[in-house]
Amino acid sequence: MDLRGRNLLRVTDLTRDEFLHLVDVAALLREEKRAGHRQNRLSGLNVALIFEKSSTRTRSAFEVAAHDEGAHVTYLGPGDAHLGRKESIRDTARVLGRMFDGIEYRGSSQDAVEILGANAGVPVWNGLTDAWHPTQMLADVLTMRDHSSKPLGQVSCCYLGDGADASSLLVTAALLGFDLRICAPGTLPPSPGVEAMAQTLAGRSGARLTVTTDIAIAAAGADFVYTDIWLRTTAPPEVWDERVSQLRSYTVNADVMCATGNRNVKFMHPLPSLHDTQTDIGRQIYQRYGLDALEVTNDVFESSASVVFDQAENRLHTIKAVMVETLRRQP
Repeated sequence: MDLRGRNLLRVTDLTRDEFLHLVDVAALLREEKRAGHRQNRLSGLNVALIFEKSSTRTRSAFEVAAHDEGAHVTYLGPGDAHLGRKESIRDTARVLGRMFDGIEYRGSSQDAVEILGANAGVPVWNGLTDAWHPTQMLADVLTMRDHSSKPLGQVSCCYLGDGADASSLLVTAALLGFDLRICAPGTLPPSPGVEAMAQTLAGRSGARLTVTTDIAIAAAGADFVYTDIWLRTTAPPEVWDERVSQLRSYTVNADVMCATGNRNVKFMHPLPSLHDTQTDIGRQIYQRYGLDALEVTNDVFESSASVVFDQAENRLHTIKAVMVETLRRQP
C-alpha cells in the first residue's frame, strides 16, 4: 500500500484498509524499537512541528519517532510562526514546504491545517485541532487490538462524556465497523454533521453506532470504556461550572465498569486526565466543587483495567508509522 506524499488531516483521509495498514505498520515498528533495531528510514529528512498549543504526548511522539528513524525536527512553538498573524497560512505553507519534507500542525483551527495541507507540497499531519484527532485514533485502535482477542468488527466501546468531543472516535468506529456507544447528556450530543457522516460510513462497514443518555445501555457488554478530559484549562470559571454540572453524572467509576458485565473490560483515556488532586487544576476542582476527580475516578484510572499508558505509548508508534509511510522514498 503506497501512502507516499499523502496528508493526514482528518480520519476520513484514510480508507479502512489504509487505516488498518498504518496500525499494522505501527505494531511492526514497535517490535523493532523494543528489540533495539533502527532502520533510519527517514535519514536526511527534515520535519517541522508547528504547535500553537502546548503538548506533552504529541510533541514527544513526533520528536522521538522522527529521531528513531533518522530525521531532524524543528519545533515551532506558540508564537514562533507567523501563521495568519504577520504572514498568511498559505504563504507560510509555501515557505515551509520548500524547506521541510513533512509538517505537523497542532492548534485550534481545522481550516489552518487544511490550508497547510493544500499549499505545502509535502505531507502535512494533523496533531490535533478542535475538529479532528486522527493520530490519536490510530493509537486507540492499536491499543484496542492489543487488549482484545476479538476481531475488530466484534469489539464494543462505550464512550462517556461530551458527545462533541467524541467526533473522531465516532467516525473511526463507523469507518472500521466496530460497535460504539456514545453516552452523553442531551445537551452535549455529537455534532449533527459528524453523526450524519458516521452513519453513512456505518452503512458501508456494518458499524453499530448508538447515541444515548443512559449509562446502563451504553455500558452493557462493552469491551472498552473510554472517556476524555472535560475541561479546557483556559476556559473561564463559569464555563467550568456549566461543564461540571452537565457531565458530573457521567464520571467513569467502579459502578460503570461493573455495569459492562465484562470481567475483562479495559479503561481508555487519551490523557491528560483529572483523576486526582495531584495537579494544580485538580486542586482547583476540589476547592470549587468538592470533587477529587472528574471524568474518571482514581481507583479506575489506577486499576489493572486501565490501559491508558499503553495508549499513550502507542501514540509514538502510530505517529512513526504515519511519517514512515507518507515520507518513504520508495515502495
